[in-house]
Amino acid sequence: MVHALLVILAVVASAASGPAADNGPGFVAGDAKPQGDGPFVQVPGGWMVPYEEKIPGSDIAFRMVPVPGGTLRMGSPASEAGRSADEGPTFQVTVEPFWMGEHEVTWGEYQQYINAHNVFESMRGAHIRPIDESNEADAVTAPTPLYDPSTTYMNGEEPELPAVTMTQFAARQYTKWLSGLTGRFYRIPAESEWEHACRAGTDTPFSCGDEDSLDAVAWLADNSDDTTHPVGEKKPNAFGLYDMHGNVAEWVVDELIAGGYAKVAVLPQPVAVVAAIQWPVQLYPRVLRGGAYFDEAAECRSAARKGSRDAGGDRKNPDWKEEDPNLPKSPWWYTEEPALGVGMRMIRPFAVPADAAERRRWWEADEQSMKDDVANRLDEGRAARGIVDPKLPADLKKEGIWE
Repeated sequence: MVHALLVILAVVASAASGPAADNGPGFVAGDAKPQGDGPFVQVPGGWMVPYEEKIPGSDIAFRMVPVPGGTLRMGSPASEAGRSADEGPTFQVTVEPFWMGEHEVTWGEYQQYINAHNVFESMRGAHIRPIDESNEADAVTAPTPLYDPSTTYMNGEEPELPAVTMTQFAARQYTKWLSGLTGRFYRIPAESEWEHACRAGTDTPFSCGDEDSLDAVAWLADNSDDTTHPVGEKKPNAFGLYDMHGNVAEWVVDELIAGGYAKVAVLPQPVAVVAAIQWPVQLYPRVLRGGAYFDEAAECRSAARKGSRDAGGDRKNPDWKEEDPNLPKSPWWYTEEPALGVGMRMIRPFAVPADAAERRRWWEADEQSMKDDVANRLDEGRAARGIVDPKLPADLKKEGIWE
């Protein structure tokens, strides 16, 4: 069912209102509709189309599909079964078009970022891209090697499985690393962008309609055998996106605050995505969307929200880093079983912020204790960072660091 307030825009004039339109891969200029199966999204000057991008320096590729802009009513009505109070009050938000990962980031993809720790150490030894005051803000921090992989890889580490247990900071640094390598602006979604992509034009609890149809599109408690599954095995939604319900819950940038959407719902409607974002000011809870393989159907609804827990847990709701023996605890990894269902999916907006500081806001630690933990890791030699750009793979091969 298409929501009466959801308008899928054939031509999104407002997309060009951003500082710059991204006309790189996935964009075909001209008025004529591209050949092929699509999906295609018309934007000023041409069409957004699906594309595949290989992670530079590897044989691993990922696929991005275009998501049309539109205006939706975000949240759930009071009558929706399984609804939580933080899903309201509903409000209208206008979303600009973007490309989104066809599926969740896999271990095959994320392992390339994990490997960056050793690469950055080698770069430092070879004096490649030295970091100083002029470029420090552009440096990417790589995750520390896992102290105990048994938790993180409890459900397997096969390349086609969704990567799990990364913190929001790690997810954001992953997109910064990938943006540097490709020269394109990748980031995690805003919560409103995620819900728009998940609903795919529907106003029902699930993009497939009701709970009776959920088995065809989602891995959840009823059918997952209590484990994650290779991405893309179920049916996609109407936008061509797989596993938006279940398998692993996905990071968005927003903080989960008391009162749900009350602060946004009182603004003149519809609001823009930037007005709807609740930029984090505390370490937790941060929002995860979509539900995980161990969740019941209600927790996998399009409007359902889950909050992270980085500290202060109890037996019923443990700190997700409780078993981490490091001090400070890892800025990159969780150790408790709830995080076995924490993953990520990334987007690439059509309108790219021209200001570097605005782009960095999507990538960096935004809370002081996290900043301190990262700085401590670097000072103690238990983390690595480096300057990443599209020419880096060739330079590393020249130095014999990459084959």
